[in-house]
Amino acid sequence: MPVLPSAADVFTRKLPKLLSPANHRRLDYALAAAFGLAGARFWRKDRRAAMASWLSGASILGLSLITDYPGEKDGLIAFPLHGKIELGLAALIATMPELFDVRHTARGYFNTKAGILTVVSNLTAFHAPQRRGREPI
Repeated sequence: MPVLPSAADVFTRKLPKLLSPANHRRLDYALAAAFGLAGARFWRKDRRAAMASWLSGASILGLSLITDYPGEKDGLIAFPLHGKIELGLAALIATMPELFDVRHTARGYFNTKAGILTVVSNLTAFHAPQRRGREPI
């Protein structure tokens, strides 16, 4: 895994879980949309980067659509499993430039988004809080 997502994982893994499942879902949809827009932007200059971006966005969107978020009833996978899959997906997104032979200019974009996905996943309360105190946002 490239340096930025790995560093994001190390620095945020032990931090308090501040994000609620609802906000996590919103951020997942925002990341999927960002990848979709980036794919459109990359299309003229680097079609491989565009395809990698669209595949990354579709992966995040697909994972979000099949997840059983707390308070909803139609998901195929449990929300804690979503978090584990998402960390693997962040690693895959970080390696997309190598898999698709993307030019140097777009490599940083994938590493940054993989780092953001890692931070979002690490700051999410995937399990119900066991003690009283501050609720996740």
